[in-house]
Amino acid sequence: MHESPEVPNFGKRGRGSKIKEGLVVAIEPMINMGTRRVIQLKDGWTIVTADKKPSAHFEHDVAVVDGKPEVLSTFDYVEEELKKKNQKIF
Repeated sequence: MHESPEVPNFGKRGRGSKIKEGLVVAIEPMINMGTRRVIQLKDGWTIVTADKKPSAHFEHDVAVVDGKPEVLSTFDYVEEELKKKNQKIF
């Protein structure tokens, strides 16, 4: 679910919403093999790259608690499955 305020991952320092106590944000980078240009499909939700090359979309949820960031999301489950298959993430 996406709610206000929207905090884009681009912009100019000192502009936009202030990060403050109690704020929870989803940091959602899209890593593309090709172009950074994207297209939104007719369903109003799906995003693909303009050149149709593979992409990955990751998310971390971060809360500001006692003036410090606290990561709420985890890749522990992914790492656990990869260990079962004797693979490494990086």
